[in-house]
Amino acid sequence: MGSPSKTVLITGARGFTGRSLRTHLQTAGWRVVGLVRESAHDADDICADLMYPEQLRAALETVQPDYIVHLAAITFVPHGDPLEIYQTNLLGTLNLLDAILAIGGQPHKVLITSSANVYGNPPVEVIDETICPAPVNHYANSKLAMEHIVRTYHDRLPILITRPFNYTGPGQDERFLIPKIVSHYRQQQPTIELGNLEVIRDFSDVRFIVEAYRRLLDSAVTGETVNICSGVGVALSEIIESMNRIAGYPIEVRVNPTFVRTNEVHRLIGDNHKLRRLIGALPAYSMDDLLMSIYQS
Repeated sequence: MGSPSKTVLITGARGFTGRSLRTHLQTAGWRVVGLVRESAHDADDICADLMYPEQLRAALETVQPDYIVHLAAITFVPHGDPLEIYQTNLLGTLNLLDAILAIGGQPHKVLITSSANVYGNPPVEVIDETICPAPVNHYANSKLAMEHIVRTYHDRLPILITRPFNYTGPGQDERFLIPKIVSHYRQQQPTIELGNLEVIRDFSDVRFIVEAYRRLLDSAVTGETVNICSGVGVALSEIIESMNRIAGYPIEVRVNPTFVRTNEVHRLIGDNHKLRRLIGALPAYSMDDLLMSIYQS
C-alpha cells in the first residue's frame, strides 16, 4: 500500500481514468496532485499545459513528485483533428519527459499509458506483448510513435509503458461503446444502432485498471511494456443480453452498415500473463456488475 509520504503527479487527472485513479490512490494513502490544463480548482491540482515546456518545468519544480502517471491524451479514436492528436499524444509526452530531466527530477517511476490500439488488427485471437504493432488509425499511430520516443529515455528515467485494452465504468463519455449502449437503456430507448454484434472484445472494469496501475507503481518494474487487460473475451451480443435483463426490456438492435468494418477482427483479447507475473493475482469484476454500476450511476 502507499503511504502519505508518496506523492504522485497525474496528468489528465480530470479525465475518466484520472478521476478513478486519483480516488483509488488517495484511498490507498497516497498524496495525489493533478496536472490540469484549465484552472486548478482543487487544492492538490496544479495548472500546466503539455504544449508549454516552461509550465511543465514550473509545475514539476513545485510538486517534486515521487511518481508520475501520464494519462493526458486524446483518446477518442474518431477525433477529427489529426494534428491535435499527434501534438497532444506524442509531443506532449516528449515535453513532459524533457521537463522532468530539465529540473533534475529523480522520480521513482514514470508510468506512461499507451493503448492496445497499437496492435491494429493482428491475425491472432489472443494478443501478448510480443505481437508486432500495426496501427490502423491516427490515434494508434500517435501512441506507437510516442512509445518509440519514450523508449529513448529508458536510460535516463525509470519508465514503464502500459497498453490498456478496452475498459469502462461509471462516468465514461457516452461516445464510447458500452456507455452508449447503457445510456440507451437508461433512457428507455426502443432501438439502438450498432455494428457487428458477434465481435468479441476484452473489456475491463476501470477499478481493475487503476488497481493494476497502483500495483505497478508499487512494484520494482521499469523498462517494460505491459498489457493491461482481463484476458476474457465478451461478445457485443452478450452485453445486449445482459442489459436486457438489467433494464427489464429487450431493445431492438439495428445493424448500421457504417459501423461494420470490412476487415473486422472477430476476436480481440489481451494476454495478461506478463501483468500477472509482474504484480500477482488480478482482481475480477463480472460484466453484469460492471454494466449495473454504469446503469445505476
